[in-house]
Amino acid sequence: MSAFSPTPLTLSEARVAEALGDTMRRVFLWMTLGLLATAATSIAVAVTPLSKLILGNPIIFFGLLIGEFVLVITLTAAIGKLAPASALALFFLYAVVNGLTLSVIFFAYTTSAIAVSFFAASCMFGAMALLGYTTHMDFSKFGVYLLMGLIGLIVVSLINLFLRSNMLDWIISLVGVLLFLGLTAYDTQKIKRMLGPGLAAGDEAVVSRVSVLGALNLYLDFINLFLMILRLIGRRR
Repeated sequence: MSAFSPTPLTLSEARVAEALGDTMRRVFLWMTLGLLATAATSIAVAVTPLSKLILGNPIIFFGLLIGEFVLVITLTAAIGKLAPASALALFFLYAVVNGLTLSVIFFAYTTSAIAVSFFAASCMFGAMALLGYTTHMDFSKFGVYLLMGLIGLIVVSLINLFLRSNMLDWIISLVGVLLFLGLTAYDTQKIKRMLGPGLAAGDEAVVSRVSVLGALNLYLDFINLFLMILRLIGRRR
């Protein structure tokens, strides 16, 4: 064998690699189903009297926003203790609740703007997820910078609620697109790395929990990427 030939995988390594591919497909399937649940809920609210009940009542609307935050914190903090089925149920519950609040975009933007933004987000997200899954570059060193960028984006967005600067809003949206593209590649690689030990040990419970948490992270990356693109290029009503 040539010294430059790649080292063949052992049987166990090959099985882990195959299982990793299957599990990552499951992660993206759950993420996609979560997005479909969100989209279906948003459309249902937008075309029914529920829109007046939810969007016309600040107490209900902000109560739902707080509920979303609580669900994300609960799922993330308790993922190690939850049964896999319970974790998956919380994920889909969050997707539905998020759909209730996201229905507001149908009243703020044109349908064509939403469709174009969703298509653009899907293409960009898919490309970065593929990069994160296939590349040999280690994205973990960028984790701190991405976190700092996310915190900074949130702070500046809150400040702009009072400033109401269109230029600053445009800059926030542009930076947000770049940030969530980076987070998509980073999170995809992180999920792949986190699944490895569980698959090697044959611990299905750990693998299932990590899969749900991974689906949630990628779901959040996509939703935020979509919203940033919509703010950047969307035509408001």
